[in-house]
Amino acid sequence: MSTTPPVSAALTELGVPHEIFIHPGPLKSLEQAAEERGQRPGQVIRSILFRVSQDEYAIVLMAGPGQINWKKLRQHFGTNRLTMATPEEVLEITGYPLGAVAPFGVQRPLKILADRSVLGEEIVSIGSGIRGTAIILTSKNLLRALETHELGDFG
Repeated sequence: MSTTPPVSAALTELGVPHEIFIHPGPLKSLEQAAEERGQRPGQVIRSILFRVSQDEYAIVLMAGPGQINWKKLRQHFGTNRLTMATPEEVLEITGYPLGAVAPFGVQRPLKILADRSVLGEEIVSIGSGIRGTAIILTSKNLLRALETHELGDFG
């Protein structure tokens, strides 16, 4: 088994500096994850997969405990109906389990929306593709490394 998390491998291939952080045990909350990483909750960037239509998915990046504004998201996509992906869809579409999702190294190209809150902290952490392991990098490098993304107010 490879010891390099898939997101780390993808970032290394892109030449993006980052660190790997391995948690000592199971994670039960965003606050616990942040504390163990020596961060504030707003530094933990969540990657949330949404089903936009029958076969269209998008990842929304949101900092810490911030909540997605469903109305804004529906307006952005021009749809009346939008759902969060099921755990099975998350694994199938991204290749990662819930709690380890990131917008790098996913199974297929996805539209990526980044809430402006992602830029609220200089140093952030994201999923690594493996539960209990995180990737720490600068918020600027995170957004710079994304091939394409839309930055907006989705909270």
